[in-house]
Amino acid sequence: MTTKTFSLGGELTINRLGFGAMRLARGTFAGPARAPETGLAVLRRAVELGVNHIDTAGFYGRDTVWANELIRRALAPYRDDLVIATKVGPLPGPDGVPSGQATADQLRGLVEADLRSLGVDGLDLVYLRVGGMAGPGNESIGERFAVLAELRAEGLIRNLGVSNVDAVQLAEARRIAPVAAVQNRHSGDSGLLAESEKAGIAYVPYFPLGGGIGNGPPDAERLGKVAARLGATTAQVAIAALLAKSPSVLAIPGTGSLEHLEENLAADELHLSDEDLADLRG
Repeated sequence: MTTKTFSLGGELTINRLGFGAMRLARGTFAGPARAPETGLAVLRRAVELGVNHIDTAGFYGRDTVWANELIRRALAPYRDDLVIATKVGPLPGPDGVPSGQATADQLRGLVEADLRSLGVDGLDLVYLRVGGMAGPGNESIGERFAVLAELRAEGLIRNLGVSNVDAVQLAEARRIAPVAAVQNRHSGDSGLLAESEKAGIAYVPYFPLGGGIGNGPPDAERLGKVAARLGATTAQVAIAALLAKSPSVLAIPGTGSLEHLEENLAADELHLSDEDLADLRG
């Protein structure tokens, strides 16, 4: 890493190792709800350990346990340096899996719901998440992104992002309004990462422990080899390797466990040598 921080939108300085809130309320989208007390403890400890970038969404939750409400209960009133990113677009089905997509007319209501659940007057960063559960591409995002641009002009959103997009969709969004962040599943998405770095756009891989080296995740054997050499865990090596790819990469590993939280955030102090990175790439 060349630096441990990133200037989001050229104005908000955040630590590149943040926290993803998806697993606070339940381990998987279709899994049972978790005890809210654990989620509250994880959030408070994350901020104590220096996290100032939390990635969430209004559809992260189940039954009576929802990530946004846990964030508000644990951390409000919020510290001035805390940046909360959310995403709108996916609509959960009866099973809780976000398999549907909101129309342009529905987006304002989703943003307003996030404002209420987080207890804020404005949102630091809002992603338009497109494509449902499928991969990126094959649809225009302009009409929907324009709605978020209008909300930004009204002062309800500070920065805009796009998620699960390809280069054509990113370009379409940038013609409408500035894009501060791209959140994609990183598996050989080197072209979009390079473009983001050149433009000063944050690149935020979701499922960060699932990839980040070369054209996909390093296998367990390579991770284990480097981890053993460094006296670290494989998760820590995977996070450090992801951050080493580019100064524009932000990592948001998520967990509902205090133990795993401490393990993940310790990766911020892990230095990977050229030999380590070469071994991970194979």
